[in-house]
Amino acid sequence: MTPTADPTADPPADPPPPALPDHPLLTIERRDALATALREAAEEPSAGVVRIDEEGETVLEHAWGLADRRHRIAMTPEHRIAVASGAKGFTALTVMSLVADGTLTLDTTARSLLCDDLPLIGEDVTIEHLLAHRSGIGDYLDDDADSAEYLLPGAMSGYVDAEDYLDVLGGHDPVFAAGTDFLYCNGGFVVLAILAQRASGVPFHDLVRTRVIEPAGLTATAYLRSDALPGDAAVGYVRVDGVWRTNVHHLPVIGGGDGGIWTTAADLVTFWDALLDARIVPRELVDDMLRERSAASEDENAYGLGFWLPAPGVVELEGMDAGSSFVSRHEIATGRTASVLTTTADAAWEVARAIR
Repeated sequence: MTPTADPTADPPADPPPPALPDHPLLTIERRDALATALREAAEEPSAGVVRIDEEGETVLEHAWGLADRRHRIAMTPEHRIAVASGAKGFTALTVMSLVADGTLTLDTTARSLLCDDLPLIGEDVTIEHLLAHRSGIGDYLDDDADSAEYLLPGAMSGYVDAEDYLDVLGGHDPVFAAGTDFLYCNGGFVVLAILAQRASGVPFHDLVRTRVIEPAGLTATAYLRSDALPGDAAVGYVRVDGVWRTNVHHLPVIGGGDGGIWTTAADLVTFWDALLDARIVPRELVDDMLRERSAASEDENAYGLGFWLPAPGVVELEGMDAGSSFVSRHEIATGRTASVLTTTADAAWEVARAIR
């Protein structure tokens, strides 16, 4: 019998990343810092894609590592990668599209649509509070937990529809009065998915597709089933008890309102252009979403509605989960987009720092 390779074993170390291209944006110091960060990311071992665009020109595009360890498939820029909480921007835009057509308002209360469900959510919690992470509701997910932990009860195949989260969302006491503080809350965006679905009568994933993905012209962005990934989707990995495993048992089989959409670096360039060209929601709503609701603190950047605001004129999506780390930053004045998408929980951060 011919021995088979162990699919859970670490693959051989990837070669150092190639020399980065010459470009006025990439000074020698910047190229060296980015090359070092990419080399360290490849040693994790991880896989990912980094891309920088400015004013219609691709300054840098580089992929490293294996998109599928079992089949030894190299990562390419065309691979779709899950972006964890980067999906919150898509959820926020879906909700704002319902505001645009009058189905919802920012002052709509969660209670008006939840009825008797989730009774610990206060009567005064609004759509705007949830979008801004200022609702004060208790979170169903420990955002500081080790990414190797199994954080949700039951089989991950049981989390498909927005309503499937009702049991795990319940039983969490509020942590402050609505509107009085900022606290990043995954559960708030899961609640938003439920509210959008109930208000419109359309399944949440269909809402995101028809109200955000299609109007924006995104061709590779979708909610994919982790147990039926297409050939162009990269597999996420998490280290458990010293062994790299796929993340299929760590996350819902289909992402929800708080995370899990799949996309490419190229689609992210299109996304930012579509957002700021008001092709997804009207310009006045874009401006409202990018208006600061919570100022920067020692631990957090400023935040609007569904988007981080790390500096004046800069907007960002980011995410981290078992088998995923992601940052996409857009500078409005220069049209510069820089995105890092990776298949482990930590690989994106040093690369993103080197870009900044």
